Amino acid sequence: MKENIVSEAKRCLQCKNPQCRRGCPIATPMKEAMTLLRENKIREAGELLFENNPLSIVCSLVCSQENQCEGHCVLGIKGIPVPIGAIENYISDYFLNIYEPPKIEPNGMRAAIIGSGPAGITIAFFLARKGYQVTIFESRDKIGGVLRYGIPEFRLPKTILDRLKKALIATGVKIRPNTAIGANLTIDDLQRDGYKAIFIGTGVWRPNTMRLEGESLGNVHYAIDYLKNPDVYELGNEVVVIGGGNTAMDVARTVLRHGSRNVTLIFNRTEDYITARKVELDFSLMDGAKIIYKKLTKRFVDEGVILSDCEVDEEGNCTEIEGSEKLFPCDSAIIAIGQGPKSVIVSSTKGIEVGNKGLVSVDNEGRTTRDGIFAGGDVVTGAKTVVEAIKVSKLVAEAMDEYMRTH
Repeated sequence: MKENIVSEAKRCLQCKNPQCRRGCPIATPMKEAMTLLRENKIREAGELLFENNPLSIVCSLVCSQENQCEGHCVLGIKGIPVPIGAIENYISDYFLNIYEPPKIEPNGMRAAIIGSGPAGITIAFFLARKGYQVTIFESRDKIGGVLRYGIPEFRLPKTILDRLKKALIATGVKIRPNTAIGANLTIDDLQRDGYKAIFIGTGVWRPNTMRLEGESLGNVHYAIDYLKNPDVYELGNEVVVIGGGNTAMDVARTVLRHGSRNVTLIFNRTEDYITARKVELDFSLMDGAKIIYKKLTKRFVDEGVILSDCEVDEEGNCTEIEGSEKLFPCDSAIIAIGQGPKSVIVSSTKGIEVGNKGLVSVDNEGRTTRDGIFAGGDVVTGAKTVVEAIKVSKLVAEAMDEYMRTH
């Protein structure tokens, strides 16, 4: 493995203006990291990546490299790009094993992080480096948020999150699991206890519903709920997954790994409008899932799902073909059409405005409409990629630092 990684790193042309960095939303310095790796300075390479992105090891596994770093590699124009994701993973995995936090003088100020998803973890690392006493409040028993409860094990091993937790604790971050802010404790309580800045990064855990007849039946489930703990579901052998995004692909592959024989993805438009990464669609099909296009879900029944045919115009609009309704037999159906935020924190806190979709309203650096309260990640943007959450979180961390130093 190491020999292959080294030989691939040596293929890097060390471009004067590296396009791989330009293609990365957080400008990962892979050119410099590969130079250090080639000089047998893997510790320094890992430190460089970690300083830019504490979740480098996660991004190396879940990012769409084909559209970002590797998709911009000049070697890919006429040949095969450098496998940047694999090299980043090798370096970051090594570094996380030997991680020792820098010794930083505490500045005496407290910062609170509500939610331990990618945004919360990133901001916790950045603020801890600046000497803040950081506490993460996590409503579940383990950290990770969508990384742990929304991405399957075969895409992101959960041991990585356990290692990141150790790194957080080593950096001085305190973690309070099973603590839901907005229930027993509120934002007001945190400010009373001296947290000068508070970050809300609670993600989007309320599944979008289809508002269809039969949606409350016992054989219908929601993707975000299913992925939290697939082991507790008894789905049967014939399963339908409704949706065409990455989450739908994750669900289909997970269902197959948990014993169901046949999984069919139902999508109401053509393949051109599938929002999942092509590689995720390809993996789903390779794993045994089937996909049916131009089918509109009408209602759910005990025997399965009632579908109708539809026509798709050049704008991607789906028009139902009258008289085409037909039962698609299945044991269970899983709805994977996105999710939105829960409102527990906002409903218990005065002064934090939200938009019409329930997403928290912020400025470009994560400031909410209440002084000292910041927000970021999916609770602001809706479900996005991990690297997009990290990109914004770096700006938010700087804004929180500036606020605490000047107030």
